[in-house]
Amino acid sequence: MRYLIAIVLLLTAAPAMAQFWAHYANERFGYELDIPPGYEGGGESDNGDGQAFYLLKSEQVLTVWGGRLLEDFEAEVAQRQRFANEENWAITYQASTPQWAVFSGQRDHRIFYQRMIPLCDGASYAAYLIEYNVRDLAAMDGVIDGLTRSFMPMGC
Repeated sequence: MRYLIAIVLLLTAAPAMAQFWAHYANERFGYELDIPPGYEGGGESDNGDGQAFYLLKSEQVLTVWGGRLLEDFEAEVAQRQRFANEENWAITYQASTPQWAVFSGQRDHRIFYQRMIPLCDGASYAAYLIEYNVRDLAAMDGVIDGLTRSFMPMGC
């Protein structure tokens, strides 16, 4: 009987154990990060700067991209924050160093979290933005930690 219970437990746990983070690397700009389990990629953008990943059942969107700095990293971060404000996001948190910047905000029942890093060439940056429903706030800590841990320039 114990063996039967063990086999049943193993079979029901197998789908959960099979959920591993995928890896995404962008060759054009030279950055990489891990993609959480269940997120489906929408395909590389036409210009090769990044990709959007969707977790449809939870209405979550993860967008990753690279871009050229217009001035310097700090100016790019400030511009991205202005864009968020123009889209009616209320920025509720922001922090930055010369190596990274992060800001997040809320609009109605949606939350966004954006992280940016300068890239090796000194003339470009990479960013990820994840948008999700307020009801998923508690569950997102592990997702954001995993994204942040794996988000880095390649080949410096």
